[in-house]
Amino acid sequence: MSRTFRRLLALSIMFMTACTPVPQANMAPTLPTRTMGLQDALPPMNRFAGSHVATPTRSNREIGKDFMDLAFRMESGRVVSRLTRFEAPISVRVTGDIPASLTPDLRALLARLRSEAGIDIFMTGSETASITVEAIPRSVLNAAVPRAACFVVPRVSSWDEFKTARRTPTVDWTTLERRDRAAVFVPSDVAPQEIRDCLHEELAQALGPLNDLYRLSDSVFNDDNIHAVLTSFDMLILRAYYDPALQNGMTRGQVAARLGPVLARHNPAGEGRAARPQNDTTRDWIDNIEIALTAGSSATRRRNAALQAVSMAGALNWAGPRDGFAHYAFGRLNVGHDSDIALASFNQALTIYNRSPETRLHAAHVAVQLAAFALSSGDGARVLDLVNGAMPVAAAHENAALLATLMMFKAEALEMTGQTAAATAVRMDSLGWARYGFGADRNVRARLREIASLNPLKGT
Repeated sequence: MSRTFRRLLALSIMFMTACTPVPQANMAPTLPTRTMGLQDALPPMNRFAGSHVATPTRSNREIGKDFMDLAFRMESGRVVSRLTRFEAPISVRVTGDIPASLTPDLRALLARLRSEAGIDIFMTGSETASITVEAIPRSVLNAAVPRAACFVVPRVSSWDEFKTARRTPTVDWTTLERRDRAAVFVPSDVAPQEIRDCLHEELAQALGPLNDLYRLSDSVFNDDNIHAVLTSFDMLILRAYYDPALQNGMTRGQVAARLGPVLARHNPAGEGRAARPQNDTTRDWIDNIEIALTAGSSATRRRNAALQAVSMAGALNWAGPRDGFAHYAFGRLNVGHDSDIALASFNQALTIYNRSPETRLHAAHVAVQLAAFALSSGDGARVLDLVNGAMPVAAAHENAALLATLMMFKAEALEMTGQTAAATAVRMDSLGWARYGFGADRNVRARLREIASLNPLKGT
């Protein structure tokens, strides 16, 4: 399993600034162009506490289907014939070029796994640890596995072991009878948030399900990568995965026969809820999304693939995360090509995401795109309306990059509406989160410049 660079969450300069219309000539006089943070020393980095990330409770019948599809299939579509897991207690060690943020974030994650998923897991310095987290330079990681931001493999405990065993049955998850060793490889030289996100996704898959499902709105087990940290749904899945009623080597049928009482015990609120109709995500839709989000194809082919995904989602009546994500992807690919189509696609994605509390975080990401349009057109009030609703959601889901970006937009909108002192305070507050979300100071300053350049009162 790997966390790929296909993430639409990381806003590129091209995607953000190319969407903006030309400022009107009759705008108010240009404001000073100096922006707090571009020359000043940045404040200390902020970080989240690693607290419970709650998502709405769904029907246990619905969650049961999700569990089975996550546990007994790989992302590629290959069948996993038996359930495999570690036997407790589970030890985790850290090696390699360890950045300062990694160990505190890992400790916070393990604490959540113990308290929310009920898994007996702890850190150790022993070379015989169940799971090894190794931090290596991104260039080294990508040279071996292109397009992977991070990944997890079974039966190895080091990068050298992996290089020897790669492309052999040793690292094939479907050949496991049980899990004894696994290695999580994360980049050592990227933003703290990216490292933390890798820890959450890859450690969860080292422990439990190996699949991702695009239909999930409340989980890191989704290739849209909207969720950055493990949610209450994910913790429920892991708690069920390690319930004593389930055992290593169980077949799909054996797990299905025992799963109902397991979920009833761990999620009693889900017993009385009606299950919504669910249909599987078609391979054609996934292929189109893959083309749309993967660099290498022509811009025209990527836009056509995204449009095809939009059409297929509509034809299949997917009124949820898949439909919204297809519109979101289509909008992103039309930024700089056709601003009217991009804006219409973002508005449609927001409409879809706003229909359910399960997709509040998805809507917050779309709000960034719409804020870029509003700011560039001089509509400060609209920017404030968008970001004020999205900021609490970003904070609740511990997404510092998203939170900092929204705060930077808010600062520009406050300045645009004459609230200079408030703008300065919000901008300064954004920088601590930006240091966690974007990493190096040059990345933080680049984001400040990028967003400030959208303000027509500041010029270019």
